[in-house]
Amino acid sequence: MLPLLLVALAAAGALLLAGAVSAWWWCAAGPLLALTALGAGDLAQRRDAVLRNYPLTGRLRFLLEAPRPSLRGYVVERGLDGRPFDRKVRALVRERAEGRAVEEPFGTERDVYGDGHEFLEPSMRPVEAPDEPPVVRVGGPDCTQPYDMSLLNISALSFGALSPNAILALNRGAAMGGFAHDTGEGGLSDHHLRGGGDLVWEIGTGYFGCRTPEGDFEQREFADKAALPEVKCVSLKLSQGARPGSGGVLPGAKVNAEIARARGVPEGTTVVSPPGHRVFSTPRELVLFIARMRELAGGKPTGFKLCVGSRRQFLAVCKAMLAEGVTPDFVVVDGSEGGTGAAPPEFTDGVGTPLTEGLITVHNALVGTGLRDRVRIGASGKVVTGADIVKRLLQGADYTNAARAMMFAVGCVQARRCHTNTCPTGVATQDPRRVRALDVADKAERVRLYHRATVRGASQIMAAMGVRGPGELTPHRLLLRTGPTTVRSYAELHEWLAPGALLAEPPRAWAADWAAADPDAF
Repeated sequence: MLPLLLVALAAAGALLLAGAVSAWWWCAAGPLLALTALGAGDLAQRRDAVLRNYPLTGRLRFLLEAPRPSLRGYVVERGLDGRPFDRKVRALVRERAEGRAVEEPFGTERDVYGDGHEFLEPSMRPVEAPDEPPVVRVGGPDCTQPYDMSLLNISALSFGALSPNAILALNRGAAMGGFAHDTGEGGLSDHHLRGGGDLVWEIGTGYFGCRTPEGDFEQREFADKAALPEVKCVSLKLSQGARPGSGGVLPGAKVNAEIARARGVPEGTTVVSPPGHRVFSTPRELVLFIARMRELAGGKPTGFKLCVGSRRQFLAVCKAMLAEGVTPDFVVVDGSEGGTGAAPPEFTDGVGTPLTEGLITVHNALVGTGLRDRVRIGASGKVVTGADIVKRLLQGADYTNAARAMMFAVGCVQARRCHTNTCPTGVATQDPRRVRALDVADKAERVRLYHRATVRGASQIMAAMGVRGPGELTPHRLLLRTGPTTVRSYAELHEWLAPGALLAEPPRAWAADWAAADPDAF
């Protein structure tokens, strides 16, 4: 109260002086009167208790909070500080994207004796890294147009969530580097198609780009677009790591002509993505729909993406695969640490299985049911470095996808304003003024350079481990510190099923879930 009283008294004094001495005192009286009115408004309002108790001065809190993230990121933050990606990791992506060799002098900054430290086991007899990095053939027995997938690809990033320039830069980078670009569930936009990159067309619960006016799946439109030569694979999104089991809403104000055309919805209309799919309600129906998608796509690799929840439910899907003799060509496991989609904190912080456990669950389920050789597994969730790629391959993946790392490559600075349309670098916004700052040619080259250096790093790590390719990696080569004097390998930490184990004598830890799994009910 005292500051407000002092301002009010000063305003009154300035008014008197303006009338009695000089009109120049109005220069002081005007701002002081405005501050007095603002303070009176603080006293009268009922929404903010701090402002009612501390009129005017309480506003300093907002002034200090606004620049706090930037001050922390640029001034206070140390190399290993920062979430979800620390400054050191962000700098690594930036330097690789600029084509610079990233080397660290004077040893690691990480606490190698701290609980949770992971490290890979080198060999006493390393081998030479291959000149060309390995690729993964994606396509099961029912696929007629298999695709050779890079060890690292661009994960799901929708047009609408990302700017047109960002999408185009990512796609051109993928074309230049020879890797795949997942479209995200926002439909096939012109910006996805103009760059010439290989596409994984993702279909979500809104069926954007292949939907009827009522929001159902439109087979003919899907078949026409899936036949495009740029589309190499098609993927059905069941859930994503940022918000598993939750739908989404795109406000009508953001649905401009371009977004409306890509998603197949009316311009200016609020678009709702429901939590679940309309085209199936049981595991058996899911598997049969995957087969139908593959048929409509002309035999191109077809799979689905999910953030793992119930192990029993995924086993029910495996039972449906066995019963129908149908398998997807790939399954992408999205960890709950994934985060390109903005979501309520209850979902980002507490719903869904992290990538390590989800990946091992899916790998084991497919191995245990004898289906692993028919299905490739992709892994997405905070994959940034070559070591991240190798770790995920050791845990059961065949290839990896990255979204936020690719966003860093095109200029993202982790401002965490993706959902506000005020992204400072033009990556996650539709504001034309901000978008124009993102130069497509420059950023496409950065994407290519980052991808090349990261995959090369993974190949060099595998060579240092004495293996010539991902197929020779085993879980015992990845170690985790669990205590001051305790180190255990992933082969010891987790149960790894033998091929067909669930069909013969299910291990005790899996028996209850296997028995409860029903191919006709989730």
